[in-house]
Amino acid sequence: MKATRTFLVLLSILFWSACWLPLHAERKVRVPLADGFVTPVGKPPGEGYYVFRGYAPNGHLGEDWNGKGGGNSDLGDPVYSCADGIVVFSFDVRVGWGNCVIVRHAYRDLDGTIRQVDSLYAHLDRRTVRKDQLVRRGQQIGTIGTAGGRYAAHLHFEMRKNLKVGMNRTQFPRDFSVYYSPRQFMAPRATLKAGSMATIAVDTFGAYAGGGADASSEKTTDTKSPRDIPTRASATPAAAGELKKKLDQLDQLVDKNKKNAESLTDEDVDGFWDRLKTRLKNGQGTNSGEGNPEEKR
Repeated sequence: MKATRTFLVLLSILFWSACWLPLHAERKVRVPLADGFVTPVGKPPGEGYYVFRGYAPNGHLGEDWNGKGGGNSDLGDPVYSCADGIVVFSFDVRVGWGNCVIVRHAYRDLDGTIRQVDSLYAHLDRRTVRKDQLVRRGQQIGTIGTAGGRYAAHLHFEMRKNLKVGMNRTQFPRDFSVYYSPRQFMAPRATLKAGSMATIAVDTFGAYAGGGADASSEKTTDTKSPRDIPTRASATPAAAGELKKKLDQLDQLVDKNKKNAESLTDEDVDGFWDRLKTRLKNGQGTNSGEGNPEEKR
């Protein structure tokens, strides 16, 4: 009976630990090259708005755009994608961010080299696009908000040359090695040569540990038949290497817990499997910290 109990506990460890493996590997998608960059508010671009707080290395890492009426006069005003691209993040991050959208753009730079850049739009009142949706320059992606009442209404806008930042800004340098000054970047690139496609990587961000509501499965309010790219992850050498690393860690975890398994009683094991079946029946998540019956003793 003890051998059976040990086997069940080790199997449960494998089950729970596997739930922490990455759900998405880095993917490659084809997108149109951006034909130019414009400011994300106002029609024509920028009209009726001004930057009341600009970019400063090791300080404010983007630009805050506010309506000329001040205060909350611009609450609910449209926010537009600054260029053609694909939405790589659409999430209610809450805390100091509020609703946030990140769009990835491929473009032919002034020297003819194809490059990529991320544009971030934060403190939104609403998001009107979802992850993996292709967007056009000047297409509405949300509305100006207050980050849940934390600030007076404005748009926080960033341009990032490092495509791995996502919402984990504290893990990267706060300078020009990672960020562009948005207006300095966009001004000379208001018009670019387009007419072709580029292959770019998506799902490049590390996991974000904050709370919030994912919008990747929400329906967009855009009625112009958005073009979606499948979200199924493809196997890559990098993903395979990461999987092997986690499996090695899993082996170490199993060895570490063998002694604990030997000391469990029948009641411990039966109670654990009852809780597991209940959680699966109710469709609950698995990252609950209930991975080892020994922890419940």
